[in-house]
Amino acid sequence: MSERGVPAGRALDASLKFVLGGKTAKALSDGFGMATVGELLRHYPRRYAHRGELTALREVPEGEEVTIVAEVVSATSRRMQARRGSILEVVITDGSGRLTLTFFNQPWRDKELMPGARGIFSGRVGLYKGVPQLAHPDYELFPAAQTLAEEEARRWAAQPIPIYPAVSAMPSWRIAAAIGLVLDTLPQELPDPVPPELAGRRGLLPYRRAIELVHRPGDDEQARAARRTLRYHEALVLQTALLQRRAQSRERPARARPRRPGGLLERFDAATPFALTAGQRAAGEEIAADLAGRGGEHTAPMQRLLQGEVGSGKTLVALRAMLQVADSGGQSALLAPTEVLAAQHLRSIVAALGPDLAAEMAPTLVTGQLPAAERRRALLAAASGTARIVVGTHALLSETTQFAELGLLVVDEQHRFGVRQREALRGRGELPVHLLVLTATPIPRTVAMTVFGDLDVSVLSELPAGRAGVQTFVAPLAERPSWRPRLWERAAEEIAQGRQVFVVCPAIDASSPEEEPEDGPEQPEPQESGRGPGRRGEDQLPGGAERGEAAARPPVSVEATLQELASAAPLASARVAALHGRMSSEQKDAAMAGMAAGRIDLLVATTVIEVGVDVPNASMMVVLDADRFGISQLHQLRGRIGRGAHPGVCILVTEAEAGTPARERLDAVAATGDGFLLAQEDLRLRGEGDVLGGLQSGARSSLRLLRVARDGELIALAREDAQALLAADPSLAQHGQLRAAVDAALSDSERAFLGLS
Repeated sequence: MSERGVPAGRALDASLKFVLGGKTAKALSDGFGMATVGELLRHYPRRYAHRGELTALREVPEGEEVTIVAEVVSATSRRMQARRGSILEVVITDGSGRLTLTFFNQPWRDKELMPGARGIFSGRVGLYKGVPQLAHPDYELFPAAQTLAEEEARRWAAQPIPIYPAVSAMPSWRIAAAIGLVLDTLPQELPDPVPPELAGRRGLLPYRRAIELVHRPGDDEQARAARRTLRYHEALVLQTALLQRRAQSRERPARARPRRPGGLLERFDAATPFALTAGQRAAGEEIAADLAGRGGEHTAPMQRLLQGEVGSGKTLVALRAMLQVADSGGQSALLAPTEVLAAQHLRSIVAALGPDLAAEMAPTLVTGQLPAAERRRALLAAASGTARIVVGTHALLSETTQFAELGLLVVDEQHRFGVRQREALRGRGELPVHLLVLTATPIPRTVAMTVFGDLDVSVLSELPAGRAGVQTFVAPLAERPSWRPRLWERAAEEIAQGRQVFVVCPAIDASSPEEEPEDGPEQPEPQESGRGPGRRGEDQLPGGAERGEAAARPPVSVEATLQELASAAPLASARVAALHGRMSSEQKDAAMAGMAAGRIDLLVATTVIEVGVDVPNASMMVVLDADRFGISQLHQLRGRIGRGAHPGVCILVTEAEAGTPARERLDAVAATGDGFLLAQEDLRLRGEGDVLGGLQSGARSSLRLLRVARDGELIALAREDAQALLAADPSLAQHGQLRAAVDAALSDSERAFLGLS
């Protein structure tokens, strides 16, 4: 039993109201959504400061809550002119910058805030006459070291100060005080999810000790040891959950789909005029083996992620899998995130199959914007089995879309769909459906292991022969405004040679700053950031501030760009069209068909062209306001050009100044065409909070300390350990504390994400 009478095994489930009292518990609930002791103790320090040093002040962001370790430079009191009372203005410094603290009608504070005093100061940054200040900040001053005994003073000076993510009602040291009270009520031992022999082999601290030292370390080494232990805990729990999901999905067998001699797949391969790349062959063999199993009528359902560079031929690999399924009488559904991409997939599949095979396979399109009569025909073809390949958007998820015998689900750009949406279609039949997930977003190995840990992974790293490639350049208009008209001259030169140009904008018009959904409700799975309102989390994106600056000016829109091009003399004779998500199906089809047929010279579009669009004659892309896009998205966009015999040129147009994070991202894209290198750079610059974002679809709130960009080795170790534990004890019957930790650590949305609820 703990001191407050809570059983040791339930200590972390105790209510904060019971331990801390109603007022503090309410502040923690309002600010962070915390209700239990365990939730508070998992609110780990963002960083540690030291009493003997001043932490970085530099530039403080307006409107943000900040916590600063600094020294008082001066304190000046003066009478207010407009009304009765006084103002105390205190200037603090960290050695690199200064900040003013303002107190109204509190003259006694000048006795505390004397020059030379050091402490922690916290508040929301405001501007007064353009100068940043904190009005009525909270603060805690350090005691003078000379008042302590010499040995005690040395220990005190070396002890790290935890700095917590905070809100105005609960500054960092008040959180620390609350955590201190909770720690003092904990029993001497807590249930440890890591088995003792495994903890010893990995050099981990006992869980109770790690919790104590992460919040109250005696020195930096103790803090590091505690954080490493707790990072491993997070990795082990997540990998165990992923592997459990993988095992559970294999318990219910799917129908085996072996190759058939002389069947559709063999006929397709014989008629294909070009050779597969080595990567396409290898991935194809892995998928074929998954579908066929080891003989017999049933096999474990395939769960495979096929990731590959832009233009590496993933759709061809998927089509060969669909043909193998069709050889056994099954149907395949290809789920695409946008109507433009779904229509492009259908055109590509029909062209690749050729007239005879296309007639037998009867590829059919199902989207929410089809005319009623056409939609009825498409739904009938799917339900009767006439259509052996059904390509569609979210309309495929509707209960009105039925299949005769769905054998394979191909999901393109998995991160654009919630897991429940995918599973709703995959579980439509009597038996589980084989799953093939496609992504053109290169994913570093540690990210794939963390996000797609329940899937087998195949990688396509080669490009098909005949691709001319793309060169990328940054056009910094802030430094070179005269380059703007040169963009359209360069585009005209490309058109004069019989080639085509894409111009990409971040907005449709002045009232639509972002692309709108194309095909009905695209509600993402719930995401839990683990952050309270009004504060920045530990994994706030480094680019956030400069993106905020970009957001202060209107984004370049398709509408405005069309007007600009209409008056651009070099493009006077060019055939210009638009493409965006608010256009009707007929308009979008006409625009893409016009580009494919060469009837359009220059297409002004939003990011609806980001994936899947194939116009081999397109050789130039101009991305306006390129700093509004992420690294992976820019890499995807430029993959739309240079797909034929002509080399591509991509120009990233930006107002961002040199040295800003935005320019750093653009320079990284221009420096290499290797998507995997860019994915790693994206991870480094932005952190996995954003890189994983929709991919994880809720699983990020359990990652408090674990960082996939940094902790790849630890994640790999945890996966090995989870595999060994589950191999010996699949239900974790002998490891109840780990089983309980998996249950406790994952929220409802996370369990849905992992398929464990």
